[in-house]
Amino acid sequence: MRSNKINYLVVGTFVLAMIAGLIVSLAVLTGRTGATDGYHAYYSNVTGVKFGTQVVYEGFPIGQVETVTPEPTAGGMRFRVDFEVQEGWKIPEDSLVRIAAPGLLAAVTLSVAAGVSPNALVPGAEVKSVEGGDLFAAVATVAEKLGVLSEESLEPLLDNVNAGVLKINRILDRDGQDLAADLKLLIQDASLLVADISERVPIVIDNMELIASDVKLVSTQMKETFTPANRKLLEQTLANMNQATQDARAAMVNGEKLLGSLNEMVGKNDGDLNRSIKDARYVVESVARRVDAINENLEGMSRNMLEFSRQIRQSPGLLLNSKPVTDEVQPGGAQ
Repeated sequence: MRSNKINYLVVGTFVLAMIAGLIVSLAVLTGRTGATDGYHAYYSNVTGVKFGTQVVYEGFPIGQVETVTPEPTAGGMRFRVDFEVQEGWKIPEDSLVRIAAPGLLAAVTLSVAAGVSPNALVPGAEVKSVEGGDLFAAVATVAEKLGVLSEESLEPLLDNVNAGVLKINRILDRDGQDLAADLKLLIQDASLLVADISERVPIVIDNMELIASDVKLVSTQMKETFTPANRKLLEQTLANMNQATQDARAAMVNGEKLLGSLNEMVGKNDGDLNRSIKDARYVVESVARRVDAINENLEGMSRNMLEFSRQIRQSPGLLLNSKPVTDEVQPGGAQ
């Protein structure tokens, strides 16, 4: 009997120790092992936030959520979230707290992003909040959009593709043989063309080699032509041409000056030129009136010279033994 009581005492002590250990573990995990400081934040959506939700500071657990209180406002419903952190924990004034989940399957937490302000919030103050995204709501929204896209775009697209495939099949069934025959002819023509090109390629290559040799020969001749002496001569020729161009330009300028002088002279001597032209016209008209008589005299003189030269050729002695010419003109003007 006494042994059973000892066993009950040992078992009861062990159970009480385990319960105490569990309580201590829960207190450690929730951060409620000592004095705390209270803060609060406001959100329009507190999905997953409740009593006991862990509060982390840059990933380090510092407390938990105590209460979530709805507060109606003119702009709609908002929720006040009161949370407790370890006493003495400094939260900068420009810190932000958001509802976040460390992982896809992890529990929601209040994540405090540390600010850079040297001043800390006093216990009981409001911490600026940032609305957290609802992953499952976002996934649901995306799924809904995908469903709408599938119904409104993908299904009509698939219908159009099916209709196009059916049309292509009908065309192939109706014109497939003709298309195959045309394709066969096209392949034969391509084969002939390739064969012709294959035959012409060596000739083209030979011609290209000849052209390359000619180009090389011309290049060699040009190199031989453009010797230093020839380059110097070419430079001198270009310099002479440049000088000739300058001289021609100067001559043109002088010609323009001469034309200007002539124009000025003609303008000043307009009357004298008119008189000279009239005199020249009178002389030309006089010569034109007497040109017939002059032509007759010239013709007679040429006949006399012809006769004289004939007699001299026949008898050169006439130049030494010639008799004086008697004037055959009779008194009174008769011959």
